[in-house]
Amino acid sequence: MEISDSKVVRMHYKGTLENGEVFDSSESREPLTFLYGRGMIIPGLEKAIVGLKAGDKKTVNVTCEEAYGPVNDAAVQEVPKDQFPPEIELKEGLQLMAQGPEGAFPLVVKALKESSVVVDFNHPLAGKNLNFDVEIVEVREPTQEELEHGHAHGAGSAHDHGEDEEEVPEDEQEKKE
Repeated sequence: MEISDSKVVRMHYKGTLENGEVFDSSESREPLTFLYGRGMIIPGLEKAIVGLKAGDKKTVNVTCEEAYGPVNDAAVQEVPKDQFPPEIELKEGLQLMAQGPEGAFPLVVKALKESSVVVDFNHPLAGKNLNFDVEIVEVREPTQEELEHGHAHGAGSAHDHGEDEEEVPEDEQEKKE
């Protein structure tokens, strides 16, 4: 079966920067599991694996425009120091996760000033071209539940419902208690 829209894909990968530095890998972990065509991986990588089958291996080069985008200078901003929890020891290069209306996002401390902190809200891989070595482990049809939820389930997925646990329909839960 080939990778196409709404197929569940399991793949091993190693992501490297142009200088060869590894920024992420599934080595020593479960393969990444996702529902293809739902924007769950960067666009350039998603486009490059369409049509591959289980057992296929491929090296993919993804430009920054097809990954995390170019660096946005407007995403570098000064924030008052009192906006940071006092227990955080602020220093240049510190990577933090901030919480916004659309969820968590990374930021990097660029500089410290007397009463403010210069932070970069760009993704840490923004402006970088990325390379991936991928190996497709499995391509399968999604379950009805995966289609309804809009994501793959199971080990290696971003959203694991605990597939080993017995799922009991709500109307039968009272009977089991």
